[in-house]
Amino acid sequence: MLSSPLGSWLHPFKSLMCIIHLSFPGLALPSQQMMKHAWDNYRQYGWGHNELKPIARKGHSTNIFGNSQMGATIVDALDTLYIMGLHDEFREGQEWIDKNLDFSVNSEVSVFEVNIRFIGGLLAAYYLSGQEVFKIKAVQLAGKLLPAFNTPTGIPWAMVNLKSGVGRNWGWASAGSSILAEFGTLHMEFVHLSYLTGDPVYYNKVMHIRKLLQKMDRPNGLYPNYLNPRTGRWGQHHTSVGGLGDSFYEYLLKAWLMSDKTDTEARKMYDDAIEAIEKHLIRKSNGGLTFIGEWKNGHLERKMGHLTCFAGGMFALGADGSRDDKAGHYLQLGAEIAHTCHESYDRTTLKLGPEAFKFDGGVEAVAVRQNEKYYILRPEVIETYWYMWRFTHDPKYRQWGWEATQAIDKYCRVSGGFSGVKDVYSSSPTYDDVQQSFFLAETLKYLYLLFSNDDLLPLDNWVFNTEAHPLPVLHLANTTLSGNPAYR
Repeated sequence: MLSSPLGSWLHPFKSLMCIIHLSFPGLALPSQQMMKHAWDNYRQYGWGHNELKPIARKGHSTNIFGNSQMGATIVDALDTLYIMGLHDEFREGQEWIDKNLDFSVNSEVSVFEVNIRFIGGLLAAYYLSGQEVFKIKAVQLAGKLLPAFNTPTGIPWAMVNLKSGVGRNWGWASAGSSILAEFGTLHMEFVHLSYLTGDPVYYNKVMHIRKLLQKMDRPNGLYPNYLNPRTGRWGQHHTSVGGLGDSFYEYLLKAWLMSDKTDTEARKMYDDAIEAIEKHLIRKSNGGLTFIGEWKNGHLERKMGHLTCFAGGMFALGADGSRDDKAGHYLQLGAEIAHTCHESYDRTTLKLGPEAFKFDGGVEAVAVRQNEKYYILRPEVIETYWYMWRFTHDPKYRQWGWEATQAIDKYCRVSGGFSGVKDVYSSSPTYDDVQQSFFLAETLKYLYLLFSNDDLLPLDNWVFNTEAHPLPVLHLANTTLSGNPAYR
């Protein structure tokens, strides 16, 4: 059994709340007030449901959470509440989790979504508060996800029934494939699970995935988005740094950072991957905007998704430690992606970014299709502003974050919470009537951090999972986890 996580290396964070209150007494920041509005309405109208319909004022759920009320918003929002100093709300959430969060339900859930939102959220709440209930629930839930790995290759199914353990893949994914961003975004949480429990099973599951990927041929050095868990072969040769691919690359970098930079294997995989991405997917538009396209059927689609905008922050985060003294190059690349994504916001009526935007002909950083003009309270652009602010302290990133704050508060706030909008180019947009759990977990947290001091969750000590849940760097006597006796 490994020692408690709240050992000597966590002592600097005991002053976490002091830092917050010294910086911003009361609810001084708009992001705190927005968080309180989102939480209070969820508390009143959607309590225990996964999400909130803020206009209909009732609970909401999607198929990623199965058919049961698992309180996704509560779990996802906990660490944001804690970081913002909203203690009463945090205690309400903790009490609900203690009494009501039950994983023995006959419900089919997304392994990826439950990992990043629930396990990530519970682990972060545990590391920040020290409350054992969060660790206990995280470990219980992780046990329910393990049957998803019972495939011929060990690549997990996309979905698993929490009661029966039966897994399957999404019907729409290439010929029964698993998705790169789903099975490739488990590493941070599973390594922490093994660290906290002393049980190597979680660590072994994710390292098995890594070893399998290392053995495979990659077309043009790129990782396709689809892999068949029965045959171990790639599906369609589509590659994306947006949806279906995104967080796989992020977790290679963050595995290295989280290991106190001892997991050099992960760093090499990251460096190799971004070299191929830069060669094949990153281009400059006629108007001088750097964008990341998508590789489909042998050609580059000159379209970038809102989800892809996280990559600006990733390039900045990975600049230090990059090959061939290219730190300056990757910081600059991060800045260029941030600029492009800001343009996608600035070129709309609402000053909120669309779901996807093209770089074709005369159209640049603008959505063309009606079904790509929506904004669903997504965090990726603000996430990149925050990382760029931390690494450069260029005031434009706070300015851009302030623009986004004002736009969200003006156009997405309704009396019953916050809602996505269906057309960012319309001056009178219609609402989608969903307050996403990631709005509380990510969007508002990154806005808060953007206007906070650097000593609040310093990046030398914390690594954020892909749902913005901070997990501590593991200083394990300067060894990789595989070299630690508990993991043999």
